[in-house]
Amino acid sequence: MSYYVYMIKTIGSSYNKTYVGYTFNLKNRLKKHNTGKGAKSTKGHKWEVVYKKKFKTKSEAMSFEYFLKKKRSLRNKIINEKKNSNSITL
Repeated sequence: MSYYVYMIKTIGSSYNKTYVGYTFNLKNRLKKHNTGKGAKSTKGHKWEVVYKKKFKTKSEAMSFEYFLKKKRSLRNKIINEKKNSNSITL
């Protein structure tokens, strides 16, 4: 089974917020975030995926998720690159 670390950001709002998580089913997880059944901090907003990375193990995904959550500068870089193009390089 593959796992994904993803970053989502709010859409249609002047309030820019990001959220980082991991899952094995990205499509279903995004649906949960957008219907208010995801993480508590994502309720009340509409979200889009701005970054995803695939991992072979849950442990690898969890380690990278923790790293990305703590590295605000990298999250900002992802957002800025997403605004300027569709390709993101890390």
